[in-house]
Amino acid sequence: MPLPPEPKLVDAGAAAFGTLAGQRRDRDLLFARRVHRLRTLGLGLGAICVASVLWLHGAAPGWWLAAALNGLAWPHVALHVSLRAAEPRRAEVRNLTLDAALGGMWVAVMQFNLLPSVLLVTMLVIDKVGIGGARLLARTLASLAVGCAVTSALLGFPVDVATPMPVIVACLPFLVVYPLAISNVAYALARRVTEQNRRLEELGRTDVLTGLANRRQGFAVAEGELSRHFRTGRPVSLLILDVDRFKSINDRFGHPAGDAILRGVATALRECCRATDTPARYGGDEFMLILPETDLAGAEEVAVRIRRHLERMTFELAPGLVCTVSLGASEANREIANIDAWIQRADTALYRAKDGGRDRFEGAAALDATHGATRVADR
Repeated sequence: MPLPPEPKLVDAGAAAFGTLAGQRRDRDLLFARRVHRLRTLGLGLGAICVASVLWLHGAAPGWWLAAALNGLAWPHVALHVSLRAAEPRRAEVRNLTLDAALGGMWVAVMQFNLLPSVLLVTMLVIDKVGIGGARLLARTLASLAVGCAVTSALLGFPVDVATPMPVIVACLPFLVVYPLAISNVAYALARRVTEQNRRLEELGRTDVLTGLANRRQGFAVAEGELSRHFRTGRPVSLLILDVDRFKSINDRFGHPAGDAILRGVATALRECCRATDTPARYGGDEFMLILPETDLAGAEEVAVRIRRHLERMTFELAPGLVCTVSLGASEANREIANIDAWIQRADTALYRAKDGGRDRFEGAAALDATHGATRVADR
């Protein structure tokens, strides 16, 4: 009996590289399509300027055909070439370089007619700077100069810089519409970058699992509220809680159930808090809650609401489980030198609650000498 073929093992590194390569190609294709939109608009409007000068000089039919092909057909050919290329961005850079060479050719064909020539070169410069910066600009300017010099030499270096009114009128759509289009694209990209930065900043302040503020953000808010208390004397309390016997829950129901419970605690904190309160994930199964304008009695009321809310919650991955938490709080006062001391006092109160039987609240005394509270092994 023949042996079954051995399963093919997929190299994780190769798979990841393939994914990154696919994402890079998608970005390059998007880049090519964006350039296509601008190229279609710019060359179409530029063709009107060129046509006005061709009409002025009574150009041969071949130049009219070339202008039509460059203005109407080339943008779509360029997109087709980029989309089929192995490296769309490189192909598009080559297309942009060819755009510049053709632009230089038309400047020579127009015999350096002042307004359309300056307008054509300026618009080519603007979009190259916007797309690829100084490096692409230098490359395309060189291509433009070569295209202009070669064409002018072949035509006998004709020069006619005068721009009559019909040519000026023909240039107006290009002069007005194309810069607006470029500005709109730049604005859209700027908004996208701003939104991405906002999301990155939010991710840097948010705990991924629970959606609450993360430890760093929680500490920052607590420090700010403690400073406000020192300035104004207004009350503020810090509440720390953790899930009772969380390790046992993980051992019994599994880590997915543990994650679901942590998300449930986060939901309870959000629903039991005011808009001015800040719940945060302290670490592991511990959470912190900063309560502005709240004394120790108010913190205890919040703790009662949280415990009652959790008692009513059910968890699909942990049937029959009643989630309980232990809570400790400390009200800010002049005895607290800094944020670390404030957290230490709330933490000490929390472990008094755990040592006292769990599923309860403890507040830090005004003078609390029990900073060395022993943490229980099974939380």
